[in-house]
Amino acid sequence: MPRSLQIYSSALHTRFRGLDRRDGVLIAGPAGWGEFSPFWDYSDGESAPWWRAAVEAADVGWPDPIRDRIPVNVTVPAVDGPRAHRIVTMSQGCMTAKVKVAEPGDSVTDEIARLEAVRDALGPAGRIRIDANGGWDVDTALTRLTLLDRAAGGLEYVEQPVPTVSGLAMVRRRQDVPVAADESIRRAADPLAVVRADAADIVVLKVQPLGGVRACLDLAAQVGVPVVVSSALESSVGIAAGVALAAALPELPYACGLATVQLFDQDVTDQPLVPTSGSLPVRRPAVHPHVPGWPLASDEVAERWRRRAARVADLVGAPQ
Repeated sequence: MPRSLQIYSSALHTRFRGLDRRDGVLIAGPAGWGEFSPFWDYSDGESAPWWRAAVEAADVGWPDPIRDRIPVNVTVPAVDGPRAHRIVTMSQGCMTAKVKVAEPGDSVTDEIARLEAVRDALGPAGRIRIDANGGWDVDTALTRLTLLDRAAGGLEYVEQPVPTVSGLAMVRRRQDVPVAADESIRRAADPLAVVRADAADIVVLKVQPLGGVRACLDLAAQVGVPVVVSSALESSVGIAAGVALAAALPELPYACGLATVQLFDQDVTDQPLVPTSGSLPVRRPAVHPHVPGWPLASDEVAERWRRRAARVADLVGAPQ
């Protein structure tokens, strides 16, 4: 029987990953709600794990948690220093900040000002990590990391400074800031290539791109390095899957990048998964898509998502 799909669309408070809006599909099943929201630059083949993750959430559910709260970082987009400072001070107690760098049009002066503002807002005890989304080449990464590590008063790590596994390995060998792999895991045909190349100190796991909570737990057991659970800019339904993964991991040494619902103008629940005292509760949000104010997509966007979900479900061979 075809699935009943609910398509959401919400504006974002701040432009993020080149997006001003975020939309996606929610599916309901016996275990609860699942989210299917691959970015539009993902092919149907790349989107298949996102569908499997949604089906797992809706039909199967997740392993039992071993912790009931998940520490999270505040995410700071490529904004100016004063706005970065406000974002951190309004982050509900987060003591770790992930700061976007290497954005188009971003100068090193902009990045230094952003990091200095974040350090001022966090204080000396806070942790700062940066995310370049593969936006640098090796030489630029090495130059920038020296400057940005100083501006931040010490970086916890740099996430995906360069696009390739070989480049990550070079950056890791030639400077002292720990290196985390993200795109080289979630968009790779062989996620373990990073491990074989000794190219990362940390691996970032995102539930949807990697096919579900159980698939991520299996991968975490194989990589043999610490992992950080992060979001793919989802609604609270998708974030709940990331929370479930973080709650089930044997060890959780780093704050997770799961506090991104705060970027949404509207969420799909009246009890969004946003941090209090720097952490998220381990729970599944209730979804009521027919109440006033729910972030409905336009007919055109909804139809586009229905067609996409049907294609990907056919590709995976799962019920639609």
